[in-house]
Amino acid sequence: MEAPPEAEASPARRLLRLRCAVQSYEWGRRGDASLVARLSADAEADAARPYAELWMGTHPSAPSSLLLADGAVLLRDWIARNPDALGTAVAARWGGDLPFLFKVLSVAKALSIQAHPDKDLAGLLHALRPATYKDGNHKPEMAIAVTEFRALCGFAGIEELKDVLRTVPEVEDLVGPEDAGRLMSIKVYHGVNEVKSSLRSAFTKLMTASKEAVSKTIENLIFRLNAESKVRALTEKENLVLSLEKQYPEDVGVLSAFFFNYIKLSPGEALYIGANEPHAYLSGECIECMATSDNVVRAGLTPKYRDVQTLCSMLTYKQIFPEISRGVPVQPHVRRYTPPFDEFEVDCCSLPPGKQVVISPVPGPSVYLVLAGQGELQVDSMPDGENSKQGDVFFVPAHTEVKLSACGPESMQLYRAGVNSRFFS
Repeated sequence: MEAPPEAEASPARRLLRLRCAVQSYEWGRRGDASLVARLSADAEADAARPYAELWMGTHPSAPSSLLLADGAVLLRDWIARNPDALGTAVAARWGGDLPFLFKVLSVAKALSIQAHPDKDLAGLLHALRPATYKDGNHKPEMAIAVTEFRALCGFAGIEELKDVLRTVPEVEDLVGPEDAGRLMSIKVYHGVNEVKSSLRSAFTKLMTASKEAVSKTIENLIFRLNAESKVRALTEKENLVLSLEKQYPEDVGVLSAFFFNYIKLSPGEALYIGANEPHAYLSGECIECMATSDNVVRAGLTPKYRDVQTLCSMLTYKQIFPEISRGVPVQPHVRRYTPPFDEFEVDCCSLPPGKQVVISPVPGPSVYLVLAGQGELQVDSMPDGENSKQGDVFFVPAHTEVKLSACGPESMQLYRAGVNSRFFS
């Protein structure tokens, strides 16, 4: 009988080095200015290439490969042959696949006004348009700022929206007197459903306006703001709109920014985004983790396919400022970000030179990324540790204890993505 290949060997207590894919979307930072480029396997970054996202996981749009002694094998294929690497509970719940997708984003200009469908809608969209919606899974996600990171997320409160209608006549004109009047007349005692209905109607009217009307409205708005900037200080949102218009001229997404919360994350702060919530990343670099999916419904600030009617119909229209997390210490040098989603959590380990930390075994798989510095990763079954430097990525099977040691003159910063600890409780 033929001996099994190395990929079939027991996955217990191993560190498996990954080769990960880079996505070159137009909004990405270019060349060495991009953290993604500095983390990638490219020997020398192409100064003209936008290095937008580093993907670490099994999604078929940009799958990672394991680097084994006898060659490379797709991580997804290896897991299929070694389901014990996921742990019993994870393998049973998520059909033998890694349930999370780990990323690094380097954002030079705004991503699209977008939302991610819930599971029911994702399944329907995938069945109807598989070329556009590439899988049937939902995509809740979390972004952890590495640099200052700016985003739009969720609808602004009713009083802020009323102020927009009072002070931005161009938006009021495009929405129309009936929908603008409904929003302006809302009182605190009105029910949530009435508020959502009014907001949905006004936002849909804005997003579905004709190209000619949008173009003329933006032209009027930019002319007015440039004139007024000479006699008064513009608001943050007004300055944002001017910036977005330079990136995406005549795009309705420029106007939609007035409807959303404007958020600035400092390094180490995190933002959770659930299904059917509108958002757009604007600038900065972040660690991102999500359920394994690439489903995005777009409606503005993008040259890609727009599905405006689907986006307007799927949104929750909640008006809550998003919760900002700073993580919770779980041991010295390690903070944990635990979102309200089963598929994932993220640990951040900042290890000073010469220090060590032990990451206890967990009942699910992990992906480790060395973001900065250098050091050594070691498991009990390996006599020698794995030397690691910036950009190294490892897959760690379930039930594996990992000892991290920082070497060199600077701190070692490492992120671990894994299944949410609450899932195992």
